[in-house]
This record gives sequence, C-alpha cells and structure tokens, in this order.
Amino acid sequence: MEQLFVGQPADKFAAGEGVFWEGDTASDIFQIVEGCLRLYRILPDGRRAIMGFRFSGETLGLSCEDTYCYTAEAVTPVRLRRLSRARLRAMSDEVRQLQSLLLEKVFEEIRDARQHIIVLGQLGAEERTAHFLVSAARRTGADRRRPVTIELPMTRQDIADYLGLTIETVCRVLSKLKRDGLIALEGRHRIVLLRMTDLQHLAGEFDDAEPLAPTWTPAKWPH
Repeated sequence: MEQLFVGQPADKFAAGEGVFWEGDTASDIFQIVEGCLRLYRILPDGRRAIMGFRFSGETLGLSCEDTYCYTAEAVTPVRLRRLSRARLRAMSDEVRQLQSLLLEKVFEEIRDARQHIIVLGQLGAEERTAHFLVSAARRTGADRRRPVTIELPMTRQDIADYLGLTIETVCRVLSKLKRDGLIALEGRHRIVLLRMTDLQHLAGEFDDAEPLAPTWTPAKWPH
C-alpha cells in the first residue's frame, strides 16, 4: 500500500483537528505517515462512539462508499498522505494485483469491526480493558513472555468511548489491574504489561507463547 502514496505530499494536522467528517464525500483515501487518529461517530443521543484508532503506516477510508462513515480526528500531531479514489480506481484497473490488495485491506477493516462488536457485546469491563491492552501490545510485535511497554497517546476518555465504558470505570479497572500486579502505570501514556499471559486469559485469548504479530510502528509520546 505504501507504494500507492509515493510522491504524494504530506498534509499536517494539529492534535484535535479533523481530517474529514462523517457524511463528507469520500473523495480520498489516506495513509498516516506519523501520529495517531481516532475514528468516531456521534450517536443520536449525542454520545461519541470511537470505532478505532489508526497509527503510522496504516490506511483509512477504504471501506467507505460514497460518504465517509466516520469522523477522523488527530489525537496527536499527524502527517498523512492522501490519494483520490478516482486515481485509485484507475490504478486498480491497470494492476490486477492491486485489486486483491485493496480487497484484503477492506476485509481487514470488516474483521476488526466485527471483533470490536464482539468485545462490546460479550465482554465485561475488565475483559474489555485487558483486550484493549493486549491488542495494543500485539501492534508492537512484543514477546508476551516478557513485560511489554506500550505507549497510548489517547486519553482515558478516548479509551472509555472506544470500550463503551465510563471514564470512571476505565480508571477503576486500570487501578485494579495495577493492584493485582498485571500492569504498571508510568505517566499518562505509558503502561507496562507485566503478566501478558494472564492479561490474554482475562481477555479471552488462549494462544501459545509466540511473539505477538506487529501491525504498526509504535511512537513515543510525552509523559
């Protein structure tokens, strides 16, 4: 996917700035060069539901049709490249392998969305929080047999809105996990996962002790 964006200029967005809004015409797809985005929708009662976070090297906008199905907003300062969907269609008509790659990326987004529905619908507060932490560790490619340090640039409120919990519940669960010796809290944005296997079991995952497969390059954030 990176080759699609070669030569495209990088746009800069400040923390809190919107890249596009739910309902806007979906004219472009994007690749994040640096930083973190939150993807969210506003519910009819005014609450914010965060659908996910995107990090350096990841793309967004592929699964949307005529309009963007969510708002993309910068959590940190962000640099990203954009490619028009018209240009993407022309390129995919010329290169058959590109069609397969794009379809794979769309399926990844659908799979992630389905997994999130299961997390929200079937897991309790501790299980959801553990699943979130394990997923963050998986992005780093860390070996779960050792303590894993993860950087979370989003706020506790962001995490709460993503997990369908209140901020008080998220803070209470994190404090309990710390008290139980599963994690250590180092500043506002850094968490050390001390007992990865136990966290995976709490999250409902029971795989072997292989390193967790990475999907993005972690960044460092101020504490």
